[in-house]
Amino acid sequence: MNHYQPRLADVRFILENVLHAPQRIAELPAFAEVDADLMNQVLEEAGKFVADQIAPLNRVGDEVGAQFNQGQVTLPPGFKEAYQSFWQSGWASLTTATEDGGQALPAVLESVLYEWLSAANQGWTMAPGLLHGAYECIKHHASDALKAQYLTQVGTGEWLATMCLTEPHAGSDLGLVRTKAVPQTDGSYRINGTKIFISGGEHDLSDNIVHLVLARLPDAPAGPKGLSLFLCPKFYADGTRSAVHCERIEEKMGIHASPTCVMRFDDAQAWLIGEVGRGLNAMFVMMNAARLHVALQGVGLLDAAWQKADAYAHERRQMRAPKPVGVKGDATDLIIEHPAMRRILDTQRAWVDGSRVLAYQTGLALDVAKHHPQASQRESAQRWCALITPILKAACTEQGFHGASDCLQVFGGHGYVSEWGIEQNVRDARIAMIYEGTNEIQAIDLLMRKVLADGGAALQAMLDELSTSLQAQAPHEAQVLQMFEQLRAITQEALQVQTRADGNVTLSWIAGDYLRMATLALLAWAWTRIDAAAPTDLARWQAPAQALRAWVLPEFEMRLNMIRAHIKPT
Repeated sequence: MNHYQPRLADVRFILENVLHAPQRIAELPAFAEVDADLMNQVLEEAGKFVADQIAPLNRVGDEVGAQFNQGQVTLPPGFKEAYQSFWQSGWASLTTATEDGGQALPAVLESVLYEWLSAANQGWTMAPGLLHGAYECIKHHASDALKAQYLTQVGTGEWLATMCLTEPHAGSDLGLVRTKAVPQTDGSYRINGTKIFISGGEHDLSDNIVHLVLARLPDAPAGPKGLSLFLCPKFYADGTRSAVHCERIEEKMGIHASPTCVMRFDDAQAWLIGEVGRGLNAMFVMMNAARLHVALQGVGLLDAAWQKADAYAHERRQMRAPKPVGVKGDATDLIIEHPAMRRILDTQRAWVDGSRVLAYQTGLALDVAKHHPQASQRESAQRWCALITPILKAACTEQGFHGASDCLQVFGGHGYVSEWGIEQNVRDARIAMIYEGTNEIQAIDLLMRKVLADGGAALQAMLDELSTSLQAQAPHEAQVLQMFEQLRAITQEALQVQTRADGNVTLSWIAGDYLRMATLALLAWAWTRIDAAAPTDLARWQAPAQALRAWVLPEFEMRLNMIRAHIKPT
């Protein structure tokens, strides 16, 4: 019960029957050789790897954790061997370009892989979690010399990477970064400063670690526009070690196997990535990729918690469950027969399945935005990714934590002890609501930067496309269309609020509620797609669909009323 098992049948149903992924990928010349059979083969092997090599390490990772000794960090037993197998088998380089040692497969396959990895062992998965973003950052912004030295090693996963942003005095406000970069006559820079909360800043998984560091030149202006991005490896080409030191690792609530490091740069030699003063532009390539992966962490960890709770509910007997009139039961019934437990399990299943539709749709959109021959399709996909990324990051991670906590409730007191493993899911899931931009920041980003900045045009266009995509025979279509109209209406009201003297303050108060409304509308749309594709007699899909309508979607009206009550002029 403690080991997560990827369930390919569920994923295949969403990819093939709901999203028609093989047909959409076939429209992209870059993936001319990718068909449904190849996709299934890749995912089948991925599921085996996750189940056989990664999931069994989850418990020892939590109990032993990362170990710090005089600047060196050792990860739990089996972690290094599993990582070496991971990158050497090509799992780290699914979407890396072939010229950089990769397989150049669609991004949606990587999305599924990292969802499964997170569900199986989030502590281990933290290590390769930043590889894709680091690869893209180096590929698109680094000099040819840096690419020649680092791109293939990062792209294949032979070397792991970090994202060094946060400092003791500067959490989400990167404009306060003080780390200094001093130019040298040979074109390199010397980095001095301290970074905190650096995932995988030091470990024994790979032979080298490539640090991507935000720092400020001596004459740089204050604020975020004065930041530049630098590459500073653990080891240089000649084998000498850089002046980058791990001072300690944090003692944390969860993800014990992932070393969260305090890193000190003492005149460490580094090289500029991109342009001076445009470090955030280069770093956002990495951050946006990381935010989608964090959303998938939420989905995976919720699915892992649901698997444990569902299995327990089908085994544990506890008192007589209430039944319809005339239906008799045993003196003790399985927990799964109790309506309160059924409600928990079906509701969380509704979130997992609906979130998968949205996340996999985003994985497909990444490829469409990059490779589709029609400009209109590329523009539509880019619009989807821009709007959906903060929604997915916030909504999936919030549900990952709260939903895992609900799943723990199914176990009663047994869930609170370590034996069953469910409490680890709750602990591991909590951090995802914070890192890669807190969920509060995601809400403000959505409302202020993604929706209101263009007068709501991008949102309007996306909702128009989604409305068109709804099938006439899909159940609940009218409800979804009504939710879209209400979302449009409240957006127009928010635009009016923006013109008031207290506009920005007022909108900041309701940004989280607005994101939640958008989430629920999109979740409803996702389930209309599932309903249209699922057999009507299959309880596997019927039960969560009913739970969605009964227990999840009513929150939409509540959030709408809360927003309207708050934005009324006083």
